[in-house]
Amino acid sequence: MTMIPFKADLHIHTVLSPCGDLEMSPTAIVERALARGLDIIAITDHNTTRQVKVTQRVGRSRGLFVLGGVEITSQEEAHCLAYFETDEQLDAMQEFLDAHLPPIPNDEDRFGYQLIVDENDEIVGEEEYHLLNALDVDIEGLYDEVHRIGGLFVPAHINKGTTSLISQLGFVPPDLRADGLEINRFTTREEMLKKFAYLKRFNFITDSDAHFIDNVGDVYNVISMEHRSFAEFALALRGEEGRSVDTAYFRDHRLPGGVGT
Repeated sequence: MTMIPFKADLHIHTVLSPCGDLEMSPTAIVERALARGLDIIAITDHNTTRQVKVTQRVGRSRGLFVLGGVEITSQEEAHCLAYFETDEQLDAMQEFLDAHLPPIPNDEDRFGYQLIVDENDEIVGEEEYHLLNALDVDIEGLYDEVHRIGGLFVPAHINKGTTSLISQLGFVPPDLRADGLEINRFTTREEMLKKFAYLKRFNFITDSDAHFIDNVGDVYNVISMEHRSFAEFALALRGEEGRSVDTAYFRDHRLPGGVGT
């Protein structure tokens, strides 16, 4: 069994996220990802999946594998990544998000635009409700729903000073249910395990969390698996059947101590 190393940035925002720059169109993201030598990206807008499918279509046309995802804000105001395999799963997740996001209109002057664009960068829609608000569902409930649909659940940038498990709860719950954990570039797996040894049961990922086009691929993982697919990614995230995730690459420079298992 031969494993192939794939470069993957698994946390990228489009122009649909109110904090995403207006240059973050599906086409621009795919082109920048390819220019950076990435093999896999994930689109993870705040509390919406509505820009995923068009980015996947653009990616397929250019040979880039695009995972469908979302960055969900829990009731605790902790950000959590979720990844899905099929259009039907994305649609089910969107129905859930629409049902649990508070109907508070977006203030474009304060927070930015929430635009939906097509393959030609034409505006085809806009999200009415502000996407940075928290859902009325806690982390446990989010895990249950993501898994009910058939997705993978990864709490985001858990070491971040805001909107993370640690910032909101003060720690990572020892009984946390998740398929992996994301850390940002300012720490390593080893540093996290010195503080929270009980997290060794999880694999870690590290991503760019890009909101601007120049940051796509700034940080990426090397995922070893047989081929690019959701099923292979799930095995790698869990460290099963010889698949693995090696984290914390900054552009083409290895960050010290960033190896995941």
